Amino acid sequence: MQANQPAFFKQGPKPLTRVLIFSAFSVGLMVGDANYQLLNQVRDKLSLALYPLQWLATTPINALIEGNDYLQQQAQLVSENKSLNNEKLAAKGMAMRLNALEIENAHLRDLKIASENAPRQAQLTKILYNSRDPFAAKLVLDKGQQNEISAGQIVLDASGVVGQIVRVQPLTSEVRLLSDRNHMVPVIVERNQLRTVVYGSGRHVPLEVRNMAPNVDIKVGDRLLTSGIDSIYPAGLPVAKVTKVERTTGNAFARIYSEPLAQIDQHRYFLILNAPAAPPPYPAEASAPKAKKH
Repeated sequence: MQANQPAFFKQGPKPLTRVLIFSAFSVGLMVGDANYQLLNQVRDKLSLALYPLQWLATTPINALIEGNDYLQQQAQLVSENKSLNNEKLAAKGMAMRLNALEIENAHLRDLKIASENAPRQAQLTKILYNSRDPFAAKLVLDKGQQNEISAGQIVLDASGVVGQIVRVQPLTSEVRLLSDRNHMVPVIVERNQLRTVVYGSGRHVPLEVRNMAPNVDIKVGDRLLTSGIDSIYPAGLPVAKVTKVERTTGNAFARIYSEPLAQIDQHRYFLILNAPAAPPPYPAEASAPKAKKH
């Protein structure tokens, strides 16, 4: 039976024998490779042959790792960018506030110098808001009766006259600006001491010098100062600068326009001059001499 068995039924060495043979062969290869590098060329060729399989096996994992790192870096960059933008905006806001404070401090220094050179003592005041009347050129200030403010006091800044106090309340007061339609100031031309009056024509509208002959000696660039003849405005305060003179043939009067020297719309702080001393009374009219009796 055994001699006549087909070839594919024939059995090889026993499993134990195979284990011993392959173990001895493996030990021999390890010893030979360790001492004589017998398998270096084989290893190199096998690594070359297996590299595509290794690349295919590791590429998805590497792609996931790199994608995760990329997303983390993007999230970190977005967070850092947002933080830097916030810091930039905060720095810009601080720079603008510092710039505004520098301008305000410079204006306050100018007001201090102006108060020292003013003809009377002055109080520092701050604008609270514009008047509620849209047709009037008025401002509301933060000084009132409790600060001994009274109607008629003069308001000015470092450059010139702002206006006059017309209404006083316990904590606030209202100043009528030079440009108000109901405001006029007696002035003189600094260059030649010519006396005249400057009138307001409305907020953001040039001031006018009215009722002057066409040949009047007033030029563009002339400065107008308070004349002091009204016993309200002290003499010599800057009021306005002539910007335009129209001398039209056939008109009875020249049209003279000027701009206030005070920087009314640029600052928040002004000076209020203390009230002047009471002016001397008008002289009494002399009575007519009595007729002599004959």
